[in-house]
Amino acid sequence: MKKKGGRKILGFMVKEEKEENRGSVEFQVFSFTSKIRRLASHLELHKKDFSSERGLRILLGKRRRLLAYLAKKNRVRYKKLISQLNIREQ
Repeated sequence: MKKKGGRKILGFMVKEEKEENRGSVEFQVFSFTSKIRRLASHLELHKKDFSSERGLRILLGKRRRLLAYLAKKNRVRYKKLISQLNIREQ
């Protein structure tokens, strides 16, 4: 993951993309992944923050469901996405 001008760039996904791409499954999974990583680093410092832990679990479930949908609909896009985000396949 590179930083360029305050934006996070990851392959084909740019954090600040145009409005038409924000609804795509790839962008949603990318957004959930960045939120999950941020929450995970927060929870390493604040181990007893159970509200944030609950939020993390909710985000993990949403991302898991989106990835299951994408795997069912288009396996090639799914494989490409999990390799770019460094998410291990279940």
